[in-house]
Amino acid sequence: MPGSSDIIGDFSLEAYAELLGALREQGYAVRGFDAAEPGERHLVLRHDIDMSLDAALRLAEHEHAQGARATYFVLLRTEFYNPFSGAGRTQLEQIRALGHEVGLHFDAALYAPETDALEQACTRECRVLEEILGSAVEIVSFHRPAPALLGSEARLGGRRHTYEPRFFDEMGYCSDSRGGWHHGPPLEHPAVAEGRALQLLTHPIWWIGPPGDSIVGRLDGLARERHARFRQELAAHCEPYRDAGGGDAGSDDVD
Repeated sequence: MPGSSDIIGDFSLEAYAELLGALREQGYAVRGFDAAEPGERHLVLRHDIDMSLDAALRLAEHEHAQGARATYFVLLRTEFYNPFSGAGRTQLEQIRALGHEVGLHFDAALYAPETDALEQACTRECRVLEEILGSAVEIVSFHRPAPALLGSEARLGGRRHTYEPRFFDEMGYCSDSRGGWHHGPPLEHPAVAEGRALQLLTHPIWWIGPPGDSIVGRLDGLARERHARFRQELAAHCEPYRDAGGGDAGSDDVD
């Protein structure tokens, strides 16, 4: 049995819909980063795609059904998924077709910390993502952000970022990092009591899976799914593996 600190709690698509409904009952209206006003009851939905485009697309479809529009931030330099692949491009196209925005999830830790180096790297990654999307990248979020980037007013790569004072200080900020509301749940945030805007950061991987499952359980599920898919790709592209009966996921199949 997982320890209490490992339980994600009621993180599910149904719970996410209930959360959005509860915030709407408090008078909140969903707005994008470009239209949200800190002093208004505006809800900015942000998703950092750290591990799974599959989970992101499922959440995007669920939000669309709820009439909500969010911004999804994509990593380019990651071992978890490939936005350049045919499947990755298709998933990003589907997310955008549902009315959501796509921005860059920039991992500054992969580059030298000097301002010029980060500026050049972010500009380069934005241009690459724009080539994938066929549209402009307007905003950036930071993966593993350095303290110096939090609350900075300076743009990076010529784009706005989600930790500007307007979005990070003037608005409320609430995140499900590490699979929990470690700084308090959204409905109890001071910004909600004060009637100010709220930037709600969620990571799709935590919301796709059995309710009450553990963090490790959901990550193990992701690993099993990836393993089964990798075997299927080997069978599709490698004749010796296929002829030997490889690619039959068997017990590795994911429900």
